[in-house]
This record gives sequence, C-alpha cells and structure tokens, in this order.
Amino acid sequence: MKKTSHMILTPLVLSAWLSGCAMFEDEQQSVTMQPVNDTLPTMQVIDITGAEPLPEVSQESQDDTRADSFGAFGQPPQYSSVQGAYKGRPLAKHVGDYVKNLTQDLISNMEYVNTQTPVAVTHFALLDSNLQETNLLGHQMAESFVHELHKFRIPVLDYKATDYIRVTDSGDFILTRDYLELSANLPMEYVLTGTLTKHQGGYLVNARILGLNSKAVVASAQTLIPFYVVDALIPSERKTDEMRDGVRLTRG
Repeated sequence: MKKTSHMILTPLVLSAWLSGCAMFEDEQQSVTMQPVNDTLPTMQVIDITGAEPLPEVSQESQDDTRADSFGAFGQPPQYSSVQGAYKGRPLAKHVGDYVKNLTQDLISNMEYVNTQTPVAVTHFALLDSNLQETNLLGHQMAESFVHELHKFRIPVLDYKATDYIRVTDSGDFILTRDYLELSANLPMEYVLTGTLTKHQGGYLVNARILGLNSKAVVASAQTLIPFYVVDALIPSERKTDEMRDGVRLTRG
C-alpha cells in the first residue's frame, strides 16, 4: 500500500506561524489607520480698507487665538491696509502699554520730582546717532509719556504750544516745531528723555528724568519693545507724496 505524505505541524512551528500572521495584519492596520496630510494650512489675509466684508469669526477660532507674552497673536488671520502698505497680525498690546510699564518703573525709583515740579518730555534719540535724530517710535513714546505722567498727577509742560491758534486750510493748530514761535521762559525744572537702540528682536529703550539745571538723573527705566509692536506704527501719508507708476514720490 502506497503511503501518503502529510505535513506535521509541531506546537512550536504552529505558534511561530500564527505570530507571523498576526504581525503582518498589524502592519497592514498601522498603514491604513494613519492618513497622510501633505497640505499645509493657508494664511488668511483680511483687507481692512472695507473693499470686502470681514468674515465672521467663530467662537472656537477666537478661543484658539491667544496672545503671547509680548502681546501678539500667534495665529492668523492677518490684516492688511491700503495696497499692502501694512500687513500683520492683530496686536493685543501697543507702544503705549510699554510706556505705561516704563512710567511705573520711573515712579518707583524717582527722587525730588513731585506734584509741584513741572516736567517736560522730549523725543527719544537714536543712540548710534549724534543724538539729534529720532524716528516715529521716538515721537510716539514722547506723546505716550505725557499721558502717563499726567495720570500720576505730575505737572507736564508742552513746550511746543504757541500763544495763539493758527487757522489754516489744513486745520486749526496750536502746536508748532518752529522754535521762533515758542516761549523762551517756561518753569521747567525736570525733563524726561531717553535713547533707542536696535536690538535683536526689538528696540532697547532707556528712559530717564534729568534735573534741568543740575543734569542729575533722578529716575531711570529700561525695557525692550518687540519689532512687531514697533512695526505697527505706520507713517502717515503726506499730501506732498505722489504715486507714479506704482512708486511713491516725495518732495524734498
């Protein structure tokens, strides 16, 4: 009688064969259960000129846009102005907030200045210049300091005010930059001034209050204003500027 050959699976071989099948099924499941997403999220840019209506922001997206420690939102959307002159994320803080912190530091270590000593505020000069140059940040910081000092009931003198109101076609003004129109006798005893230095990530601001006669420093403060807070200050468009072939021409 002819004998038929059969495959005999020992328990050890059977166990190895079943474990191999299970590993193969797990690999197939791991591949099929992990979808691949190659698409990146697009940045949403919103035109604030009014050409297009602003989209409605859901409550979930509002909760997701949280401000960082510097006051800027770390997520889109972005806002742009006329012809793309400015494009950036909305800020939760502006230059005035940093000036407020500087003023509190000045008040905390201030000497001799009180409610009976008038203070004048000058523009902040660029440190790497001849100290006769500034920028839009230096101008705005002086305006913000006038407001913050007045809140602390410290008398502030605006030496750029004239004795009359100038009525022109452009508007009615009392402030001027012509020193010949200013008063030479003002009861100023102290002056708030400072310097600006470009730093990695922002502007390093040094503020101090000086005695006008003694030149002694009676208060000082220092902070760093991030670049994206400074860049939120947009220079005004002068009427003397003209656009020609997409290029802005400025009359000197």
